[in-house]
Amino acid sequence: MTTRMFTSPLFLGFDHLEQMLERASKTSSDGYPPYNIEQTSPSGLRITLAVAGFTMDDLQITQEDNQLVIRGRQTDDSQGRVFLHRGIAARQFQRAFVLAEGIEVKGAWLDNGLLHIDLVRPQPETRVKTIQINRANGHNGHGAGKVRVVDSEPGQE
Repeated sequence: MTTRMFTSPLFLGFDHLEQMLERASKTSSDGYPPYNIEQTSPSGLRITLAVAGFTMDDLQITQEDNQLVIRGRQTDDSQGRVFLHRGIAARQFQRAFVLAEGIEVKGAWLDNGLLHIDLVRPQPETRVKTIQINRANGHNGHGAGKVRVVDSEPGQE
């Protein structure tokens, strides 16, 4: 059973948020690979995944709509090798992060077994709209009047 979060009539146009939350709840609950998310500046974020043993050729980062997907697939190079103990698994993974609208991926790099992905969240520009209300022509206030929207530049009111 799905619980709808934005059922209030005061939330108009938030259907996409509900879809994003649903997508986030379906992501893998597997803890592999471990990751950190840190705030690097007021508008900057960094995701760091521990991907020891993976090379750049083994990793792929894609942005699919508002979802950042990191995939890792190692080639099995154990041919001819005899392991007395194998604790470092050569396994594939997929880790997905749901991004808010407007978040951009600025870059990614691999360093000492850590994959870093920098994101930036642009600061929203403040817009003020004045909506002019006109009188209805010849009606007693219950007619269809004209509504005029006036955009103001940021900082003007």
